[in-house]
Amino acid sequence: MLTIAADPKHLGAKIGITSVLHTWGSAMTHHPHVHMIVTGGGISKDGSQWVASQPDYLVPVEVLSALFRGRMLGMLIDAHAAGRLQFFGDYQHLADARAFRAYLGPLWTTAWFVYAKRPFAGPEQVLAYLSRYTHRVAISNSRLLSADVSGVTFTYKDYRIEGPERYKTMTLEPGEFIRRFLMHVLPKGFHRIRHYGLLANGGTTRADKLARARQLIAAAPQIAPSTKSPHNDGTCEDATLSEELDHPCPHCGSRMVIIETFEPGRWPRHRPSLPTVSINTS
Repeated sequence: MLTIAADPKHLGAKIGITSVLHTWGSAMTHHPHVHMIVTGGGISKDGSQWVASQPDYLVPVEVLSALFRGRMLGMLIDAHAAGRLQFFGDYQHLADARAFRAYLGPLWTTAWFVYAKRPFAGPEQVLAYLSRYTHRVAISNSRLLSADVSGVTFTYKDYRIEGPERYKTMTLEPGEFIRRFLMHVLPKGFHRIRHYGLLANGGTTRADKLARARQLIAAAPQIAPSTKSPHNDGTCEDATLSEELDHPCPHCGSRMVIIETFEPGRWPRHRPSLPTVSINTS
């Protein structure tokens, strides 16, 4: 994310990221993935301005997916060469470097997926969603239905099904339930939550970087008025924006910027740029 966002061909700015590791699926199976909250823009390379993202996207997910794939597979190859990987059972033959590279071969051309979207309900809801996973492991008490010597019964979601039928129950033998749970207990000292870019401490403190970002956002240039606005009927007309751009917000008192005016009965054409996006890599 930092590399692509800093590329002038894309955003050309230093962004901020909060990353939360999530290792389980609803049935407590092994499903490691990372949720990331990313600022909808960043500070320019020279530190002189705030660079806002496009209303429709932050960075191209196709480019992000390809880079993520290359970095991940490259790290696996480096870890194998350094002797940090161990193989057991049917996978013992992968201890050989040539066999391991052959095993990874098809993955270089397999499509990897990075999912990015705007927080439709707002940044606060995204933070509330991720906060539920920061101090919890695998399953909450509310999903446990019963437990005895014969098994543990709990609810889970079958993500392959849409609708109410996706909510099901599962019963596991106690030993299997404990095994699945312990897969998601992180090693001592491992950080589930990490911060990068504008949100990382190091050199300049996080507080100083955020203060600078807020200063630059407040001083960001006004959105230029558009000259033509196409309508659904195929015609165009002048879409002059209000010249009075310094209306105070009645809620917080901050400056508001009029980005579009539209006639009664017409849908606005502008898609607002929200301050954060949510990204999932798996």
